[in-house]
Amino acid sequence: MKKKTKKGKHQREELIGASGAVAGAAVGAVAGPPGMVAGAVVGGAIGAALGATLDRDEAKRDAHDRELDREIGVTEGDLGAASPDQPPAKRGAYSAASAGATGAGEAPSEGPMQSLDDE
Repeated sequence: MKKKTKKGKHQREELIGASGAVAGAAVGAVAGPPGMVAGAVVGGAIGAALGATLDRDEAKRDAHDRELDREIGVTEGDLGAASPDQPPAKRGAYSAASAGATGAGEAPSEGPMQSLDDE
């Protein structure tokens, strides 16, 4: 029979708490069996608190990402669409730059060395 894995909100918190308990027991082993028990308790508490903090921070990040996705139109609306208050186009033609039209014989003004042939 397979053992079911726990899927839920506190899975990371429990894992980090258990890791803290093991680390605390290892450090407490220097003081013998009572030190191992005390180290496990303290390490488990610190690990559980750390896990809860990580879960809370992740929930905040997820909420922030969902809000940004909603605002820019990833999850709601049309991504990249013009806003409704945008003025309508005057002509149905593309701009010269987007159509690839350039000036007569002008070299592009990009890069560190511009128009070397013209000099």
